[in-house]
Amino acid sequence: MDKELSQHRASIDAIDGEMLKLVNQRAEHAKAIGVLKDGAVYRPEREAQVLRRIKEENPGPLADETVARLFREIMSACLALEQPLSVSFLGPQGTFTQAAAIKHFGHAALTRPCASIDEVFREVEAGLADYGVVPVENSTGGAVGTTLDLLLQTPLQVCGEVDLRVHQFLLRKAGATGKAEKIYSHAQSLAQCHEWLNQNLSGVERVAVVSNAEAARLAAEDGAAVAIAGEAAAEHYGLEKLAENIEDKPDNTTRFLVIGQHDAALSGRDKTSLAMSARNRPGAVYELLTPLARHEVSMTKLESRPSHSGLWEYVFYVDVEGHRQDVKVAQALAELADKAAFLKILGSYPVAVL
Repeated sequence: MDKELSQHRASIDAIDGEMLKLVNQRAEHAKAIGVLKDGAVYRPEREAQVLRRIKEENPGPLADETVARLFREIMSACLALEQPLSVSFLGPQGTFTQAAAIKHFGHAALTRPCASIDEVFREVEAGLADYGVVPVENSTGGAVGTTLDLLLQTPLQVCGEVDLRVHQFLLRKAGATGKAEKIYSHAQSLAQCHEWLNQNLSGVERVAVVSNAEAARLAAEDGAAVAIAGEAAAEHYGLEKLAENIEDKPDNTTRFLVIGQHDAALSGRDKTSLAMSARNRPGAVYELLTPLARHEVSMTKLESRPSHSGLWEYVFYVDVEGHRQDVKVAQALAELADKAAFLKILGSYPVAVL
């Protein structure tokens, strides 16, 4: 057994040495590309293509997702050789939004916590951050209205998306005793855990705060309170886990958008997000959807929000399959521009890979 162990360990050492050489060779090529492109080496579509190829070519035994995450970190480190990407997110430290930012950009990116979603947009618009990550919808709690409203107002474009499985924890200050008097959490998380709270903490006041990490911070200061937040927040603020995975639905997932000064080029599997409003006449909404059906463009999302420009006027947020440069999508968008009272292309971007 000792001889076999030694042989395996020697093989692993040799493989590690070869991997080290290859990773550094890859980094040299990334640096060369950065010189040729004057530092503009981050391209969402290129990274999506690489990760898709890695998953398709993966022979195992490592899972496709595991291999893709490894390569995500390698690409992140290579990008950071010249200058790490700065990414603003809804803070403070330990939020699900930060977890989404790290999932998309890797640990080599510099994440910048912001006090609100509005601030994330402002930082990217002002050039204080290269990109921003904002929540847009949850499979249980629905759309994030603030993000949708700001997408109408900003010159920024959507250049990526992140899907994050969300597991909620009930947290409390370590050593605290007695009955909890308050539950702090983000409104979305309170909605995601509504039934669990009704069954287990029905008489406790629920207080909505700006983020789950803020809820964790408040609970760390108040022994009479508990918080609903993620594992990262629990670790960051040193909180005790009273209950795990308390979300009502086990497949609870939040979708985040990546915003920047540009959208993405064609990657081969893309989405396009747009916002539009109908003219005030019979059949106007039907007219808006007809071009998509005529050109065989599949709609994956339809969400309505008050337009804030007039009573009972609405903006429709739509996601479709395909890039705005795809022939069918381009034709449908051209027709929509003629039929809609208002149309804004929010961006085309690769479908989430990780």
